Amino acid sequence: MSEPAPSTREPEKIVAIDSEYLSGTRYPYQEDISAVEDIDLEAATPGQDLNWLEDIELLEEEGLPAVFDRYSNSFLKLYFDIPEGRENEIARKVLIAHLQSGNSYGIRLKEKHCKFPQPELGPWVEGSRTVGEDWQPSVLEGWEPPLH
Repeated sequence: MSEPAPSTREPEKIVAIDSEYLSGTRYPYQEDISAVEDIDLEAATPGQDLNWLEDIELLEEEGLPAVFDRYSNSFLKLYFDIPEGRENEIARKVLIAHLQSGNSYGIRLKEKHCKFPQPELGPWVEGSRTVGEDWQPSVLEGWEPPLH
């Protein structure tokens, strides 16, 4: 009798990444509209230029309302009812809450990977500490560059 062939299981295929997958958690501003109602979008946006925020719209991901976080290239799903006519406003407030809190996976990576000095929490948080002042390229242990 012959031995069975070794398993050739395919790895899990992920076609959409949401912030919960990256962080392993859900945040209060995803669950409850009252967590974002008091956010003043003008006050939270640096300078007089709100154009970038005007591009943020409520989207849908896996059948749920969601806002796209470009810093982590992921969706932030919303688990509460959104009043009609306030869809984009709420999406913008949730995104600002996410960025200001430092919960965006992209912001979490800044300290190690940003190559030039910048505010850790972006310009949305006054007095945010500066990261990226002493960036060094990562070194893969045991790897040596080829001799040329």
